[in-house]
Amino acid sequence: MNKILWALTGALVVSAPAVLAQLPASTPGVAATPMYPALPSETPDEFKAPLDGLDYVKRSVMIPMRDGVKLNTVIIVPRKASHAPILLTRTPYNAAELTSHNESSQMESMLQGYDNAADVIAEGGYIRVVQDVRGKYGSEGDYVMNRPLSGSALNPTPVDHSTDTWDTIDWLVKNIPETNGKVGIIGISYDGFLPLMALVHPHPALKVAVPMNPMVDGWRGDDWFHNGAFRQVNLSYVLEQVVTRRNEAKWYTSHYDDYDTFMRAGSVGELARQRGVEQSGFWRKIVAHPSYDAFWSGQAMDKILAQQPVTVPTMLVHSLWDAEDIYGAIAVYKAIKPHDQDNKVFLVMGPWNHGGGIGEGSHLGPLRFNSDTALHFRQEILRPFLDRYLRDDAPTGAATPIAPVTAFETGSNKWRSLDSWPSGCVSGCAIAPATLRLAAGGRLRLTSEASRPASAPAQRAAFDEYVSDPAKPVPYRARPIAPYGYDEAKGQTWPRWLVDDQREASGRTDVLSYTTDVLTAPVKISGEPVAHLLAATSGSDADWVVKLIDVYPDQVAAQPEMGGYQLMVSADIFRGRYRESLETAKPIAANTALPYTFAMPTANHVFLPGHRIMVQVQSSWFPLYDRNPQTFVPNIFYAQPGDYRKATQRVYHDSYVELPLVGAAR
Repeated sequence: MNKILWALTGALVVSAPAVLAQLPASTPGVAATPMYPALPSETPDEFKAPLDGLDYVKRSVMIPMRDGVKLNTVIIVPRKASHAPILLTRTPYNAAELTSHNESSQMESMLQGYDNAADVIAEGGYIRVVQDVRGKYGSEGDYVMNRPLSGSALNPTPVDHSTDTWDTIDWLVKNIPETNGKVGIIGISYDGFLPLMALVHPHPALKVAVPMNPMVDGWRGDDWFHNGAFRQVNLSYVLEQVVTRRNEAKWYTSHYDDYDTFMRAGSVGELARQRGVEQSGFWRKIVAHPSYDAFWSGQAMDKILAQQPVTVPTMLVHSLWDAEDIYGAIAVYKAIKPHDQDNKVFLVMGPWNHGGGIGEGSHLGPLRFNSDTALHFRQEILRPFLDRYLRDDAPTGAATPIAPVTAFETGSNKWRSLDSWPSGCVSGCAIAPATLRLAAGGRLRLTSEASRPASAPAQRAAFDEYVSDPAKPVPYRARPIAPYGYDEAKGQTWPRWLVDDQREASGRTDVLSYTTDVLTAPVKISGEPVAHLLAATSGSDADWVVKLIDVYPDQVAAQPEMGGYQLMVSADIFRGRYRESLETAKPIAANTALPYTFAMPTANHVFLPGHRIMVQVQSSWFPLYDRNPQTFVPNIFYAQPGDYRKATQRVYHDSYVELPLVGAAR
């Protein structure tokens, strides 16, 4: 620009910024004079929002804990509230964001989104409280994933989530004048784990707990492992959730297909190194504890609560197709229900994905349920339950009946009110084990014969085999696999992958498929199927994946796209090195028929006439789970490229899946 001016005028014209740059910053004894007049700022020093148009009042406070740490807490009080109960959620997912989903004058609209049963909260007149756990977002202190109980070997400090909840409730009932002094706690996933912690030495004002899809045991079957196989798609969660207080660090996508992302890295340990995840203290704990040692068992909430008296009415909410925490709610129910002397433990099972009970529940992927099952849960089960224990004016006893177990029956698409679980009906029926036996020619025989160990010598000559190649692992869903996430608009359909059509897998040569004849009568199961494999590998380690599948008729008139659909009803993985002991990994004896037994997730399903039942067996489920090298190494996180080798897998026809079959009472 200056060269142009020189050419036009014959003199160099220097801009004001250039002159200013050559002047001293200040001249002694001379007052600084602005070069230009300043316009008054249009931003007020402090903006005070008018509140008259809102149907709520929002307060943000820092509540002190017993160790002096203060936790950021958002309190939303309905206008004109008086003697109102409090509904608390504690979260590592940003309390401010969870209480401001929409810009609205209406409390219900503002709470629409994750972890808020907004209609129940608003219609019930509840004071809504959401709090950041210590170390996250607006709260002080240190963040520890699933902080263990205080005083245990895993936590020598005087505080944990139980004490923080106690201190929080104590402050709330003493400092919110609009409350009746009754508090309920509710949450999903990690926020569902926290109500379980609140049940340990609970505050007297805690009157009800609703853990929904809770994290309970991260090794046995929830977020981090399933029976020893690591759920490596959660690597991005570990990075984003743990390495910064406000989740500023973000996982980046390097491939359109997540399958390629994990394959190119080799081992999951190497990918963690490449992405900086190894800087996380929690990741280092995962890598140091690949087996089910005291680190995992010592913080498993079902084991902890089994030692506690049941003093607070608790409703456990389970999703039948929960892609993240399908183990937890049922495990806690089995642990605490035997000690429930006063009928304070309730169970709800719905046909949802993770957290689906607060969304729209008329369908899941291609499945249709003929009604909004989630709305039914919230309005007919959850709200009466909360009102019963929290509201001063709520009817009690027979006026608000809530079944001990309310279970949606998939297949027939009906709600069932039950006395206990597992139980297929209130009376007139019983659970009787039945078997689905693997047979030659891909046939599956459904029998009511008594189960026997999968080790009968007479059958060992009969088997099917396949080659499992770690270089070509079986995808857990059809490729390309979108990165782990929740944005449906971007094709990130992770929350509903468990209802994906399994035909992609059944056509592979490294997946064995066994199918019954077409059913002529309904087959109903209620409970956990159990896989009993008799299998051999030419390697020294192996994974075994077993899927129980409902195969639809070839044509479905009302919904043509469901013709021949292969729907997973229950499925899981087992890492073979833990065949003898979950605590200690051992090599597998090569080319030796050995039994592998493991429970699969709970189902409440009817295989309808005209359908068939299928069982699939495979040795990888990628990239959901890390690849087994199929060569025994002490720690698979550190497996080297040369450790990954092909193996021939034999599955003997003495293998079977034990079904919790519902039949007539004897």
